[in-house]
Amino acid sequence: MSSPSHVADTPITDRDQLVAYVAAGEKPKADWRIGTEHEKFGFRLDDLRPPGFDGERGIEALLTGLTRFGWEPVTEHGRTIALHKNGASVTLEPAGQLELSGAMLESIHQTCSEVGSHLYEVKTVADELRLGFLGMGFQPKWRREDMPWMPKGRYKIMRAYMPRVGALGLDMMTRTCTVQVNLDFASEADMVKKFRVSLALQPVATALFADSPFTEGKPNGYLSYRSHIWTDTDADRTGMLDFVFEDGFGYERYVDYILDVPMYFSYRDGTYVDASGQSFRDFMQGRLPALPGALPTLRDWSDHMTTAFPEVRMKQYLEMRGADGGPWNRLCALPAFWTGLLYDDAALDAAWDLVKDFSMAERNQLRDGVPRLALKTPFRDGTLRDLALEALKISAAGLQRRNRLSAHGSDERHFLTPLIEFAEANESPAERKLALFHGQWGGDIDRVFHEFAY
Repeated sequence: MSSPSHVADTPITDRDQLVAYVAAGEKPKADWRIGTEHEKFGFRLDDLRPPGFDGERGIEALLTGLTRFGWEPVTEHGRTIALHKNGASVTLEPAGQLELSGAMLESIHQTCSEVGSHLYEVKTVADELRLGFLGMGFQPKWRREDMPWMPKGRYKIMRAYMPRVGALGLDMMTRTCTVQVNLDFASEADMVKKFRVSLALQPVATALFADSPFTEGKPNGYLSYRSHIWTDTDADRTGMLDFVFEDGFGYERYVDYILDVPMYFSYRDGTYVDASGQSFRDFMQGRLPALPGALPTLRDWSDHMTTAFPEVRMKQYLEMRGADGGPWNRLCALPAFWTGLLYDDAALDAAWDLVKDFSMAERNQLRDGVPRLALKTPFRDGTLRDLALEALKISAAGLQRRNRLSAHGSDERHFLTPLIEFAEANESPAERKLALFHGQWGGDIDRVFHEFAY
């Protein structure tokens, strides 16, 4: 989840400013970049428990250790709660899940190198603290009550609010991890097309990356339990955004959606002011109960945009949010998949042709089916696997036409290899872990920490 925005404190006086803020994300194709984010679970090597914030082996100690690699600390009330360097940041999720929010880079080669460097740095420091890190979509062993809470003001507010609006919001906060990619758009029309394609195909990413089949040491009946959790977190700020496919959709309609998302907070003078459940529209009228008479700034708006959690989210770029966390090669595969589909004109046209006749009911059927069935989710005369294979073919062709070469002369297509293997085998990462659990692991969930740690 995001840290406080660095947008200027420009006062907001009307809705047009909000629309202009989103539209300011437009970039010519030559300036399009790729930003990869991923989260991972920390655990103590001796007892596999998640580390707390404090102490010699705590998350703050890990963050402090990472400063040897040139990271600058970010503090809140005197505690180090994040790091930043060269357009990238390392931040904390509510239970200490460690997130890399990568810089906006030109190629998958660069973003994969960035991920690899980050994991090397984390492992270097973590080994000294006797910690490990695991990439999966859901915490496979520990109960919600076993998870620590990080001392961040926004999380205190969300922790109190979540149980009022859904049964699984606290699990979302403390026991999930994801990988996502942030991608640019050239114009409003380009944004609309990319938004529609990526929403319609988000279940494909969920299926290919499904890797959360365990809860508290046992199979939970899902392949992506992380994806299921979002269905009972907060209906006001999650879902498939059916209005994106309506005639006339554009910046203004998305702004209206965000205005209707209940607030969590306003960040003022270094403190999060609890405005949970209150209206940003009232804020714009100076009638916010939490801050009587105060008007919002563009920083408030930028922060508020981060508190909606749909399958695809727009800020000044589009975020693909449907994938479970995973190992290093899948952290590179997700940006490759979406870059191939959305950053090549022919691929984007082909992807739109693939999904443009999906009905609202079919899109939601796919979204509802993938948490349990992943690639085997029924769709029309086949399964979602058929859609995944076609989407991967389109993405690979897009990456080939992009022709961004590594130092060794290879293009970006090879980053799709693990996804192609899953699709061709019709088997998600979760199903492979379940086979191990029921087979050679003998039902011992602790094996997942030893065999799949970074």
